[in-house]
Amino acid sequence: MSLFNFGKKKEEKKDIPCGCNCCCSANEVSENTNECCGKTVNGICCIKVLGAGCKSCHEMYENAKQAVNNMGLNIEVEYITDMKKIMEYGVMSMPALVVNEKVVSQGKVLKPDDINKLLNK
Repeated sequence: MSLFNFGKKKEEKKDIPCGCNCCCSANEVSENTNECCGKTVNGICCIKVLGAGCKSCHEMYENAKQAVNNMGLNIEVEYITDMKKIMEYGVMSMPALVVNEKVVSQGKVLKPDDINKLLNK
């Protein structure tokens, strides 16, 4: 019996098959990406703004919706304020922008033009 592992549980990896073929480069996704939508528009399947509900976070959400509108995309921007879900992304400063289940920005409010540039990458 090792003293270093006493009281610690082994971390279990849950393999959740993702059928979206869009935002996951592998055939598996981690727990925080199990809400993958399944459809893509111009290579984008999911856009989320993570925030605490403050003025800056609301501004980021509105800017993201404006950027999607400007690009003519038919994608819903999701606004997540649940801290447990936010922590699953590893985000420590908000607002944060998640595109295709990857954090692409955190800690600053992006303007719609900046978001457009990130979405076109």
